[in-house]
Parts: sequence; C-alpha cells; structure tokens
Amino acid sequence: MPTVHLLDYVAGNIRSLVNAIEKVGYEVEWVKSPEDVAKADKLILPGVGHFGHCLTQFINAGYVEPIKQHIEAGKPFMGICVGLQALFEGSEENPAVSGLGVVPGRLQKFNDSDKSVPHIGWNSANPSSEGGLAADQSLYGLRPDSKYYYVHSYAAPYVKGQLEKEGWEVATGRYGDEEFIGAIAKGNVFATQFHPEKSGAAGLRVIKAFLDGKRIQQLPSAPPAQERKEGLTRRVIACLDVRTNDQGDLVVTKGDQYDVREKSNSEVRNLGKPVQMAQKYYNQGADEVTFLNITSFRDTPLKDQPMVEILRQTSSTVFVPLTIGGGIRDTKDPETGKMVPALEVATLYFKSGADKVSIGSDAVTAAEEYYANNRTLSGNTAIETISGAYGNQAVVVSVDPKRVYVSSPDDTTHHTVRTSYPGPNGEEYAWYACTIHGGRTTRDFDVIQLVTAVEAMGAGEILLNCIDKDGTNSGFDLELIRSVKAAIKIPVIASSGAGNAGHFRQVFEETNVDAALGAGMFHRGEWTVKQVKDVLAEEGLMTRKFEDIDL
Repeated sequence: MPTVHLLDYVAGNIRSLVNAIEKVGYEVEWVKSPEDVAKADKLILPGVGHFGHCLTQFINAGYVEPIKQHIEAGKPFMGICVGLQALFEGSEENPAVSGLGVVPGRLQKFNDSDKSVPHIGWNSANPSSEGGLAADQSLYGLRPDSKYYYVHSYAAPYVKGQLEKEGWEVATGRYGDEEFIGAIAKGNVFATQFHPEKSGAAGLRVIKAFLDGKRIQQLPSAPPAQERKEGLTRRVIACLDVRTNDQGDLVVTKGDQYDVREKSNSEVRNLGKPVQMAQKYYNQGADEVTFLNITSFRDTPLKDQPMVEILRQTSSTVFVPLTIGGGIRDTKDPETGKMVPALEVATLYFKSGADKVSIGSDAVTAAEEYYANNRTLSGNTAIETISGAYGNQAVVVSVDPKRVYVSSPDDTTHHTVRTSYPGPNGEEYAWYACTIHGGRTTRDFDVIQLVTAVEAMGAGEILLNCIDKDGTNSGFDLELIRSVKAAIKIPVIASSGAGNAGHFRQVFEETNVDAALGAGMFHRGEWTVKQVKDVLAEEGLMTRKFEDIDL
C-alpha cells in the first residue's frame, strides 16, 4: 500500500483519521521526531483543541522548521482543523503564540451574540468565485452540494479576493452572518478547517483526492449557485444506550424512565448489537452516533475492554462523530490502588475512536462545588482537565432533569418556567431539578445552575435529557429546551421524548436548539434517520444528505 506520514503532536482522536486513510487505500507511517519529517513524501498535520496549547507543543518539539522545509520543497502537505489554523500568522485564542505564517491573516472567535459557539455540525465548503476554478470543477473533491463536519470556536474570516490575489484557492462556509475559510489550497499545500475523517463519504473523497494528488477534478453535477444552501444543517443524532445483559454481552437497550428490563421475564431488553446498529444509523444518514454506557464502569472504566472494542470497531466503518458517555471520572485502579484521573480515562476512549466524551453525574457534583466556592474554578474537575487538553468541543455534559411543580416562583429559589402543562394540583410553574445515578437520585439543584456552571468550566455542548419525557414518545420538552438555550451560549442537543419525525420538526421550528437526538423510535424500526430527515427537508429545514462512498 502507498504510505502517508502522519504527525500526531497534540491530543486528539487520531484513530478516526488513520481509519479514514486506510479506508481510501493508504497506509500510515508515524512521524515521531522532527528528523522523521524529512522522510515524508505526503504529510498530514491534524490537530484538535486550543491553538496556543497545540502550537506551543508543536514549537517546543522542534517541528516548525522541518515542516516549513517540507512545504518549501514542494512536497504534498495537508492540515486539518488546528492543522489549518497553524498555517496562519496567529489567533485571538492565544495572541502570544505565533503560527507558521504560511498564510497571511489571523483567526478570530465567532460572534456568539446570535449563535452558539463552538460552531459544531455540518456546513459547506464552497469554492469562492474569486479563484481560478471553473464552475464545473472541484478543489480536492470538494462539492457544493456536500456538507462537512466542523467543530471550532475560532476561524479565519473570509475577505473577498484577499487571499486569491496571493494565489490561494479558498472554499468558504457561513455561520450566521459570518463567512469563514473552510478550506484553502495553493501549490502543494491543502488544509481544511473541517474534519474530513468525520465527514462521511464527502470527507473520504477529499482525503483520497489529496493523497492521489488530484487537486482539480470535474464535478459530476452541481446545483446552480443560486440554489446552493449555505450554513449549518440541522443535526439528527442516533443514541444507543449500551449495557451488559444477564449473559454478559453488551447490547443496545431502551426503557421507560430508565427501566430497561422486560416486564414479562425481567430480562434486559435487547434491541441489537452496538456496532451493527451504529453502522445502520450511519448508512441512514445519522449526523452523529452517541453511545451511553448505562451500567458499566461500576468498578473502573479502565477495565471495560468490551466498550473500548466497540469504539474501535465502530470508528473503522462509521465516519461521523462518535460520543461515549458513562464513567468518565477520576477512578481507582482496583489492581494497583492507584488513582487514575478523568483525563486519562477520556484519553483511553479518544485513542479508541471517540471524538467526544459525555459526563453526567460527576458534572452535577462539580457544579455544586463550583457554587459552594463562590463560582471559583478548581482547575481539577473532569470537565476542566479534559477540555484543557482536548478542547471544549470534546466535552459534552449530559443532563437528566425532572420537573418540580410550584404554585408561584416565590415558592422556590430555583429558576422556574411558566408551563402550559399544569401540575397535579393545577400548579402553573415548574423548575427542573438535576438528578444523578441515572435519574435515581434528585438534587436540590436546578438545570440552569448546572448548565451555566459547566459552561464556565469548559464544557462545549449540553446533551439535554428530560426524565419526565424519556420513553413517552410524546415529543421533546420545548419549555425546558427554551429555558436552557436562553441561559448559555454553547450548543444544546435536545433529547428524550422523540416518537416520530414531527417531533424533530417541532423542536427545530419552535426552539433554537442546535441538534436533536432519537433512540427508541429508531431502535424499534418505527422510523429511520433518513425518513426523519426527509420530513425535515419537506418542511424547508436544511439537513445533510447521505452520500454513498464513490471512491
């Protein structure tokens, strides 16, 4: 097999990139020292996380001059995410740290006054009209009717014609009213702000085009420019609750209010095998797949090898983001007695193919301590340590609130909503109490307190469940979603209660939620992900279309 050199100088899910490279017919050789760079013909520089942290590691390891020499020698070079950002002169994320200066300009943070930040999801990468490409040509396989997976808070703003005058071809995306650089190419250099390894068939096509040296290709077809829909799509996520059944096998299960045993025989409800079901949802067009390990890690996640293997197998064939939740916390190794920090636990899953980790009960405990210490960050919580190393986009906080009805907001110190669904005694107000231990324990702590605290700690996304809605197939709790979205700037995923495509349409039309998640309706075969997306598209809501691999 032909080879490509990969430089893994920062923390990140490199496993997915390796799988994608192998999928398109190449073998990876690792760059382990600055001296190895000279041996590379084709070189890929990935990166996830904080610009200053990544570039500082890169500089301290002695890679700056070897990389510049590789580029100046005319050898193929590709940067991904922070690998693209590194090519610029610098970033607002850390003004004290310089980039490589290969591309003029600096990165800026997205304006969060009208949208969620980080920018997470599927967006465009359309070649600018100022470059030299003809209307029927593509740049490294980029297509105007495809969507690509982005996850970042900082971007290089696009100024019409500025970089094109320097000989660069530029592809752009639009987030809100901001147009930014999604990909850039000049000579032997190509870089993407999006993650091609997580962009399904569209991303695999881009990786293969770069490795095959096919910079310019003819488009098979493309919609007219006036018909292209730019901007962030509505994400539809498939969630798999995974647990060990009574025979010791990991299965996908689902229940009402977290009860996953069959009432007839008390067996754990078995809806299928995790890897195969994840593959099915990927083929149906799921934008992300989430695994929530709902009973494992009782001793230590470090010994949970079956779940690690599920991630490894899934990431080899499913090229969209994967999230793993359950047991991401400081833990004790039962064999050595040594305390293992949450960051090390998360690293195990990132190396196995996860792109994000989901933190649940421990986030509630950390948030309570945050308020007890006058909103002072400790610096050592799981959220802070993991987001500090991998970036806040890698940390999801899973919230399990339940309604507590009150007659008046004066009856509680918690944040209330006026509800259209009165309580058992006609109460017109409710607050949402956080729960832990899979909903079994309720805390005197509300959901708004929680989400604002974890946002301050560095969480990048909220997975917003609702115990009252879970398993009911009655639709999402729109009142809960609106109140949480109004309180924070980071993205929110609506969860719990989806029973049909109309519920997805409703939550996207009646709230400004960033994504919506389904589980039981997909597992039982009542609806497919594709059918949900078709309904959304019919209502004029922009979604990503699934593409077959045509490599």
